[in-house]
Amino acid sequence: MTVSLEVSDNVGTIRLDRPPMNALDIATQDRLHELAGEATRRDDVRAVILYGGEKVFAAGADIKEMQAMDHAAMVVRSKALQDSFTAVARIPKPVVAAVTGYALGGGCELALCADFRIAADNAKLGQPEILLGLIPGAGGTQRLARLIGPSKAKDLIFTGRHVKAEEALTIGLVDRVVPAAEVYEQARAWAVRLARGPALALRAAKESVDAGLETDIDTGLTIERNWFAGLFATEDRERGMRSFVEEGPGKAEFL
Repeated sequence: MTVSLEVSDNVGTIRLDRPPMNALDIATQDRLHELAGEATRRDDVRAVILYGGEKVFAAGADIKEMQAMDHAAMVVRSKALQDSFTAVARIPKPVVAAVTGYALGGGCELALCADFRIAADNAKLGQPEILLGLIPGAGGTQRLARLIGPSKAKDLIFTGRHVKAEEALTIGLVDRVVPAAEVYEQARAWAVRLARGPALALRAAKESVDAGLETDIDTGLTIERNWFAGLFATEDRERGMRSFVEEGPGKAEFL
């Protein structure tokens, strides 16, 4: 399998495993879509890590495979390509990308689907599709601009240049830079912490932020208000408030 899902302590690790560079061929894209759906459905998965291994996250699409495709073939395939990444972005649970080595093209786009990105100090990210006479096709023109702003996104997309970890941190492309040997460990610590939180409230928070970014402020506030009120019907809300009143803040344990 080019992609696997391993679950431990309520954390699911979606692991890319297509040596040497984790090139995202069609089979890998489809498997990624499948496992994103599985992580979404499984109750024992409460947070997710995207990981490519110690050496590389993903160095982009399989160019040899793409070179053999004509316009008609890509018209059909491009929707499935985007859908596989969108399935990851819509996992209704906290998702962290543990980025080592190269995260280029589709690899960068996959990292963009996470809620939080922890990068190795030797990581390099970018959208080099322009160097192939193309543009990003798995969400890069949209998610990157929303994350770092249109001007910075256009710089990376227009030039195709690679961004080292420290610059990626400065422009907001990643959220934390750590020694390469600590990337997965720190991603797991982030995921384990959130896996212990109130699952429905975390889902509500993620959907409120993500859906709100796609609409106007009034609609976004309506989304927030509906989720906020709805959470008053949950056991987690009762548990959290009771713990706060009886024991003080931050001591609630959620099932």
